Amino acid sequence: MADLQALGEAVIAGDRDKVAKLTQEAVDESVGVEDIINEGLIAGMNVVGVKFKNNEFYVPEVLIAARAMHAGMDIIKPLIVESGIEPRGKVIIGTVKGDLHDIGKNLVAMMLEGGGYEVVDLQVDVSPEKYVESVNEMGANVVALSALLTTTMPSMKDTIDALSEAGVRDKVKVMIGGAPVTQSYADEIGADGYAPDAASAVDLAAELIG
Repeated sequence: MADLQALGEAVIAGDRDKVAKLTQEAVDESVGVEDIINEGLIAGMNVVGVKFKNNEFYVPEVLIAARAMHAGMDIIKPLIVESGIEPRGKVIIGTVKGDLHDIGKNLVAMMLEGGGYEVVDLQVDVSPEKYVESVNEMGANVVALSALLTTTMPSMKDTIDALSEAGVRDKVKVMIGGAPVTQSYADEIGADGYAPDAASAVDLAAELIG
């Protein structure tokens, strides 16, 4: 019988090969795709998130675990489409205009995917217009903005203003994060939420989508 607990543990350990092997075994044994995701892959990433918050894991461990999780997701992605499982929400994420930092943003994107969200990553140096265009083209529940420099933080406000001007601000929740960013800055520019780290970002997305 496919061992989903062992699958979760392999994710936590960051063992890509084992994750791929156990995921394939579960698929071969006709275990439900939702069970593989929720009880195996996401269950593992949830533990990683908790360990990260408690300073038991650091960024490298989280990245390794996320990479291992992706080895499983790659196998079941075609099956997700077939089975018509709806993601928990759609998040458009990027680092704002003028800023080229992406480690934090990549971490948040991986954790969100691990949490069952569909993530559209616009990468770095993303203009307010690009965010607006993406919301119009792809639809989204959440727009996530990252800034690592105090000098690029104003781009967050510009992006929120651009969403308002385009008439799509009320369609999406905007969450922000990055080293210099604070809750008070989020309040000041009219963002819907702020997350201090990647694990908190997943909790925040769930809260905002409700």
